Amino acid sequence: MKNGKIRTYKPRDVGQGYAFMTPTLFVLLLFVIAPIFYAIFLSLHKVQLLGGTEFHFRGLENYMKVLEDDKAKIALWNTVKYVVIVVPVQTALALILAATLNAGLKAEKVFRIIYFLPTLTSSAVLTLIFMWMYNQNGIVNEFLKFVGLPTYNWLGDPQVALIAIMIMNIWATAPFFMVIYLAALQDVPDSLYEAAQLDGANVFQRFWHITVPNLRPVTSFVVIMGLIGTFQLFDQSFIFSGGSGGPNNSTLTVVLLIYQYAFKNLGTMGYAAALAFMLALVILVATVLQRKFSKEESMY
Repeated sequence: MKNGKIRTYKPRDVGQGYAFMTPTLFVLLLFVIAPIFYAIFLSLHKVQLLGGTEFHFRGLENYMKVLEDDKAKIALWNTVKYVVIVVPVQTALALILAATLNAGLKAEKVFRIIYFLPTLTSSAVLTLIFMWMYNQNGIVNEFLKFVGLPTYNWLGDPQVALIAIMIMNIWATAPFFMVIYLAALQDVPDSLYEAAQLDGANVFQRFWHITVPNLRPVTSFVVIMGLIGTFQLFDQSFIFSGGSGGPNNSTLTVVLLIYQYAFKNLGTMGYAAALAFMLALVILVATVLQRKFSKEESMY
């Protein structure tokens, strides 16, 4: 717009613009939009894939069935517990690690590499390593025994199996968010810390009253990414339980349940699609609520 006039484009220029956008639009249509509409179609039908593909329209029955599915309730409860514990802990740990590294420790670069190593490890490999460590005679139990604490059957006890996955994922994901916090800390003016120090503020007061408020937009981003990732927990639970969600459904998550209904049970692909959409709705609601409570309009 120039001098209050709306700028007009020649048809040739418009055509060239759409021509350049065509590859991207095609990819989005083929791999994003089309699968979404196809999943909606599946969620409204009873789908039979073996012995000839068949679709039987069921309307909203698949969605209503969730209210009567005990396994869906267990999976949702396990997922909610996982999210409520892992997201705050990994966020706080990432912030503390970033603040520690930003304090100017000796061999800071070495510690950065060491802290970030868990993120570089494949999720499947990491799970197998922790399963070995969680063995009855593994390193974890040997350490607990050495310090005089009780040992646990981490892989076979329903009371601690999900906790074992929580510990592993917190250890693996916190370094990734630490790097995000560490980058954001570079934008916090040193003059704020110097002025607070002159006013007699100690380390913890400077951290709480300067670092935390200045990183609030980044914290909002970290929490949202954490919510999305934790609600989608699948591979660790699958490997831990061999795909069953055991022991006694203690590690059964919503995404693992969707996998079971989609690929292990016959005739429940439509119900699995309905579960997937309900999970997407839960993630959307949780994200919107988090944004509302954070009271931050700007995001990095």
